[in-house]
Amino acid sequence: MDEELKKNILKTGTSIVGIVCKDGIVLAADKKTTVGDIAIYKNTKKIVKINSYLVFSGTGVASDIEMLRKLVRAELRLKELRSKQRPTIKESANLIGTIAYNNIRQMSMLPFIAGTLVAGYNEDGSFELYSIEPAGTVTKIKDYDANLSSGMPFILGLLEKDYNENITIKQGINLAMDCIKSSSRRDTGSGCGIDVFTVTSQGISQVVNQEIKSTYV
Repeated sequence: MDEELKKNILKTGTSIVGIVCKDGIVLAADKKTTVGDIAIYKNTKKIVKINSYLVFSGTGVASDIEMLRKLVRAELRLKELRSKQRPTIKESANLIGTIAYNNIRQMSMLPFIAGTLVAGYNEDGSFELYSIEPAGTVTKIKDYDANLSSGMPFILGLLEKDYNENITIKQGINLAMDCIKSSSRRDTGSGCGIDVFTVTSQGISQVVNQEIKSTYV
């Protein structure tokens, strides 16, 4: 019974990538959501703005990712109200890590499974990218990461070849799109389109919203 439930749970498949550029951060993701080997949704938003300074992308079980987003948004707002100041990106990432750590250690028929990439900018204008694995480990990323997404092997292979520390946001956008295209061609859990967000000292922007549709004649 447990195995049957796990096979039929809604998952976000997935290809996500974060790239640290010299003038900001680029986050990209595909749009496919699957149950087992079946594509259920083809326009899923896997990158979501948590607030004005933080953007979040997840891989794993769809319901876990959605609940994590809601908890983080609420907890960060409460922290702002209590302390009268905005949390840093490091504090925000550690909050996500703590929630993940606590959730995965609770007794459950279906364990918590959600890996995340979190990017944002601090009040001093600096920008940061963090990767949080499903068990709660928080890692600051200095170059690039794809967390534990199913497209990770194809993404990291491409980045090993094409990434350099002097890459600009404009170059990072093109590279991130190439990563998602590459993984979508080989990973059955990825595809249907591309979303790309940028994080700079000026704010968070969605710069690509590309849907891939089948054409029937």
